[in-house]
Amino acid sequence: MERKSSSYKDLVYKCLVYLAAVVLIVFFMPSDGKFNYQYDKGKPWRYGQLVAAFDFPIYKDAQLVKQEEDSVLKYFQPYYELDQAVADSQIARFHSDISKMLKVPNSLYINYIDRMLRDIYSAGVISGTDESEMAKRKISGIQVVEKNVASERSLKEVYTVKGAYEHLMNADTLHYSRAVLQQCNLNEYITSNLVYDKEKSEVARNELLGSISVAKGVVLREEKIVDRGEIVTDVIYNKLLSYEKESLKRSDSSNQQLLIWLGQFLFVGILMGAFFIYLELFRRDYFADKRSLLLLISLISFFPIVTSLMMEYNILSVYILPFAVLPIIVRVFMDSRTAFMAHVITIFISSIVLRYPYDFLILQLVAGLAAINSLRELSQRSQLFRTAFFITLVYCVFYFSYELITENDLSKINIPMYFNFLINGILLLFTYPLLFVLEKTFGFTSNVTLVELSNINNPLLRQLSEVAPGTFQHTMQVANLAAEAANKIGAKSQLVRTGALYHDIGKMGNPVFFTENQNGVNPHKNLSYEQSAQIVINHVTYGLKLADKYNLPKCIRDFIVTHHGAGKTKYFYISYKNEHPGEEVDESIFSYPGPNPSTPEQAILMMADSVEAASHSLSAYTEENINSLVDKIIDSQLADGFFNNCPITFKDVVTIKSLFKEKLKAVYHTRISYPELKK
Repeated sequence: MERKSSSYKDLVYKCLVYLAAVVLIVFFMPSDGKFNYQYDKGKPWRYGQLVAAFDFPIYKDAQLVKQEEDSVLKYFQPYYELDQAVADSQIARFHSDISKMLKVPNSLYINYIDRMLRDIYSAGVISGTDESEMAKRKISGIQVVEKNVASERSLKEVYTVKGAYEHLMNADTLHYSRAVLQQCNLNEYITSNLVYDKEKSEVARNELLGSISVAKGVVLREEKIVDRGEIVTDVIYNKLLSYEKESLKRSDSSNQQLLIWLGQFLFVGILMGAFFIYLELFRRDYFADKRSLLLLISLISFFPIVTSLMMEYNILSVYILPFAVLPIIVRVFMDSRTAFMAHVITIFISSIVLRYPYDFLILQLVAGLAAINSLRELSQRSQLFRTAFFITLVYCVFYFSYELITENDLSKINIPMYFNFLINGILLLFTYPLLFVLEKTFGFTSNVTLVELSNINNPLLRQLSEVAPGTFQHTMQVANLAAEAANKIGAKSQLVRTGALYHDIGKMGNPVFFTENQNGVNPHKNLSYEQSAQIVINHVTYGLKLADKYNLPKCIRDFIVTHHGAGKTKYFYISYKNEHPGEEVDESIFSYPGPNPSTPEQAILMMADSVEAASHSLSAYTEENINSLVDKIIDSQLADGFFNNCPITFKDVVTIKSLFKEKLKAVYHTRISYPELKK
């Protein structure tokens, strides 16, 4: 009943993850209507014959329309209202101020200034900002509205503030002294009195633009636009653009958006469902592990979402986005086949929002394969640099070959695209810190972490070498044996090597109770068999405590608890039974807590640990003795069912046996004795 409940919860969890991923991806996808055809000027039409479904105008090229607009706008004259109140106010202020001056100019000067100010304000004074703007737009004249009557004036007929002041000072220097005029501070009484009339100006501008025809012909209903294989000329290109524009105008936006959402949901749902089926059929271990499933779906969802945002807001080029990060991460934490499948699903989902999905798909597919092939086991930073360089090179070479096929002209090479690939390669280098973040977030362990942990200068390993030197030498020998065996059968050698170095750290609790650390004194002689068994068994539980204290990854803790499995301390168990014949024995006292190995790496470590430890008990290291020892120990483990829940084959076991025999023979081979020098 409990198993059924757990299975039901797992199913609900997987369904929720599936729905959440699909809905999230679709939510960020652009949902506006799109023309269903993709085309380029000068290239063949890749679809069947296209016939107009309705009458539509052939719009002019945007550049041509812009030229016509610029040509017409040369005659545009903005409207300005002449504010007479400004002139009256400023002239009145001048007379008021001049009467208060200590040294008042004679009446001739006052009358001259009054007359000139009236002439200037009558012609009109425009602000310097407006004058600069009209000069920039090449406007030569304006319409001045005075008492609801508009009159045309050229810019030369009106004044700027600065121009009006210069005119007043220099108009009649023969009769009026400039020095006297300067004393009157005339610049304070000159300001703009032409006010821009936006409403009238916009009406006039729109009337001019309205005279331009945006179309140059009509395509009638059921008229052929283009046929399969036909080159898209300038004329056809304009027809296609016009048809696309009119199609989007005529479509029912609400109904169309609903259909687009439905299509996107089905598209993403089918592809995501295909990936779930792959996991169910071929990688049930990842499918059953919540953190593995969550990591895969998170990565697959991330790239389509970012691609959609980049296309929606036109942010840079989508080729800058390092899609190869996904297969690298999945390959480091899982396996190549899953990395490839995840990458394929991701680029297929991402392609739906792109204008040219075919180019994108083939390019990203090749880059993903290059990433998986070039980085099989990440253990050094330099490997990632080489991988990034290799992927960038593949991008460039493959795209160059594609351009040669489609363009047939080196002068048309898309240089900016190669800069995108370069940036892509630089962004790939951020995979290294990202791996660290994902390790901590999802609880995975990369080869980089395993390499760091296998450093014998690590505090815990250094402590083991000092407290239990015999155990440390034993773990080193086991690590070498196990790593060689893992390489031989295609298992994870770095994982089993690191696990072997830590599998016996619990012996530091009572190092002298283990034979490899004893120096002629055996403390077990003063203990009962039950007590001795419990002390030996306790090295597993104490090892787990040390692993928790030093934050060792879960995969390393698994080696600590499985290297003896659910086996017994056979020496003490058999000795106790021999001394108590016919007595019922409580086997739990002599049994390790387990569990038994569940991975090939854990099985390899159990074999290597037992064989290496037992090899020291041989009286003579002959080939026959070594072969017999290896066969006896591993066959016994098989008979006890230690590997029943472990995906390791009989062929693998035979290969491991053979390797252990060869390695032990090499370690314990007979050496010659050197002769003494005779005096």
